[in-house]
Amino acid sequence: MRFSVSDMCQTALLAAFIAVSGSFKIPSLIPGSEFQLSAPIAVAACGIFGIKKYLTAGIAASAICLILGTQNVFNVLIALSFRAVIAVMFAFMGSSKAFYIIAGPVASALSRLVLALFVEKAVYALIAAAVPGMIFTAFAAPLIAGILTRLPVLKRSRMPKQT
Repeated sequence: MRFSVSDMCQTALLAAFIAVSGSFKIPSLIPGSEFQLSAPIAVAACGIFGIKKYLTAGIAASAICLILGTQNVFNVLIALSFRAVIAVMFAFMGSSKAFYIIAGPVASALSRLVLALFVEKAVYALIAAAVPGMIFTAFAAPLIAGILTRLPVLKRSRMPKQT
């Protein structure tokens, strides 16, 4: 498998974009339920760049955040399970409008289920805390995907076809 310089640069920039956006937490009305800006960006990135580039960039972003200390092991566990669910949903749904709307909330709920298994806490409480982020992701992911597809630098690249 060969990677072009353009592919490597896009993957590195995408990893940096996901890592930096994960550092921004959007507050919620419910204490303790703030969420990362990277969730809708991750959904949009998978829909635009495809599974391979998305997972490569996502794993690199998680490694960067773990090394820099901006995330702990549980944050990375949630992020990696979120990314795996997004990739599976993209494999079945493609980059349809429905994918952008429902993939984020489904992936958030399932990643909280994985976290609940590890920390042995009530899964309903973890999912309830993630609901504001799920709603935000459902609305923001299609908008971010629309913005990213209009960027001139991406129009020249070899992106997967949108369906």
